[in-house]
Amino acid sequence: MAASTSHDPFKARLTRKPVHMIVACSENRVIGRAGTLPWRIKEDLHYLFEMVKGGVVIEGRRVFDELKHPYPGTRTIVLSRDPARTFDGCDKAGDLDTALRIADSIDGYDTIWIGGGQGLYEEALPLIDRLYLTLVHTEVPDGDTFFPEWRKRFTKVVSSRRSTNGKLDYTFLVLEPG
Repeated sequence: MAASTSHDPFKARLTRKPVHMIVACSENRVIGRAGTLPWRIKEDLHYLFEMVKGGVVIEGRRVFDELKHPYPGTRTIVLSRDPARTFDGCDKAGDLDTALRIADSIDGYDTIWIGGGQGLYEEALPLIDRLYLTLVHTEVPDGDTFFPEWRKRFTKVVSSRRSTNGKLDYTFLVLEPG
């Protein structure tokens, strides 16, 4: 979803809950190719579901359409400007500001997670407290969907763990602004 409003870079601090972002991207920042992920990493999918469990996930409509259901163990808010569109098992918001207000008001969920896609990542990156990044150690030359540049802002490594699925090597990183 394209950025629709301007944001105060300190807005995330105004929420009671921390705002985190979770993503897997290649070395050249690719997160998608032809409407889908350019890889299938079972360990990363399990990591994603485990990390967001107990939180409120904000995601774009295309991400919801790819997954076809809310994240297990979460409240999911889907961004869509289509007033007629509904999302089974999910809340809906027309923009990120509204989604953040809804997420912050939901009791029983401790963290707000930004779950993509490209436009939402671009809009929300300045607002987040922590970045959960699975860096896939490959280049995807034909990628068409990208994660924004994060390296200059998120310089503090909270944790780092390398892994492989036999075909691809990747690192699970937890980063904070430095």
